[in-house]
Amino acid sequence: MSRIAEVFSKGKAFIPFITAGDPDLSITEILIPAMAEAGADLIEIGIPFSDPVAEGIVIQEADMRALSAGTTTDKIFESVKRIRMKTGVPLAFMTYLNPVFVYGSERFIKNAAECGVDALIVPDLPYEEKEELKPYCSKYGIDLISLIAPTSKERIKTIAAEAEGFVYCVSSMGVTGVRTKINTNIGNMISLVKETKDIPCAIGFGISTPEQAKEMSQYADGVIVGSAIVKLAAKYGTDCVEPICSYVREMKAAIS
Repeated sequence: MSRIAEVFSKGKAFIPFITAGDPDLSITEILIPAMAEAGADLIEIGIPFSDPVAEGIVIQEADMRALSAGTTTDKIFESVKRIRMKTGVPLAFMTYLNPVFVYGSERFIKNAAECGVDALIVPDLPYEEKEELKPYCSKYGIDLISLIAPTSKERIKTIAAEAEGFVYCVSSMGVTGVRTKINTNIGNMISLVKETKDIPCAIGFGISTPEQAKEMSQYADGVIVGSAIVKLAAKYGTDCVEPICSYVREMKAAIS
């Protein structure tokens, strides 16, 4: 059983997102094992990029902070190798097509696998073009995570049929960011996936409070939170580890 499958077999998964190198990579190396200890079941690591089209202002600013701190893709790979010595928590890279292409698609995925990354999430990779990366992911044993959105409609079943690891369900239209209310019919989206394939579904985009997490976990197998955590990194800087871990504990408790 893969590390990702194992996580979802144990109950509802809490999946936090952080931007690698925000505030700097030495903090990232402390933060990821600490979040795992605090109850994070799978951790998404954002690779900072100058044009992150799916991100709201909070994560855009985190990308700029990380890039300004000298974060590069190669340095992230080195950091993840060190992180892997401290924790077995499943890790997913979240990135965009451009940084992968610029780095070299096969080289990127091979290096990700060698440093112990389990999955790859690429929000701007359309389902119809996934063969750009899928052969390399298969070759090196990395799950290429499929995303579905409220607009996917009749495509949901097509996407679900070939999904692996888990399906990332985008809860609302637009970019990432904290939302006060999530109006999408999440239950309907997830039932379409499950009718097609028995695969875990995790909901992301807009979830920030324990109440929202609890509500969403009634429909989904996992809850993904990014902007609310990145805001804590922005607020506390190099002192962010404890506030973020406290938040992780609170959110994990809400869905357990």
